[in-house]
Amino acid sequence: MKKTTATISALMLAVAVMATGCKKADDNPNMGPAQEAGAAIDHAGAEVAAETREAARETEAAADRAAANVDAAAERAGDNLQAAGAEVRQETREAAAEVRAASDKLGDKTGAVLEDAGERLQEKK
Repeated sequence: MKKTTATISALMLAVAVMATGCKKADDNPNMGPAQEAGAAIDHAGAEVAAETREAARETEAAADRAAANVDAAAERAGDNLQAAGAEVRQETREAAAEVRAASDKLGDKTGAVLEDAGERLQEKK
């Protein structure tokens, strides 16, 4: 940014010096070449400063928009993570309930087999 500003300023100075030449100004006979060059430099400097301020405003606005987009994306990601966590918790509860039910069935079957085996042993005696 500084390099561009310096280049623009140097070009404006060269144009101002070439435009003024070495004679008094036709529109203002009291102003000599150095004064005219100084006025042109002042004018060029003011234009560069205005352009720089506008570029800074545009850059700041773009940065603000980018920050808002990042914030929104982070919020969406957080919401997605919360939803995913809730889903995992629900699936874990369901899986635990299925394991308990299977364990109960296994316990019932094991009890039935042991009871049957006990009855068979009683019959053999």
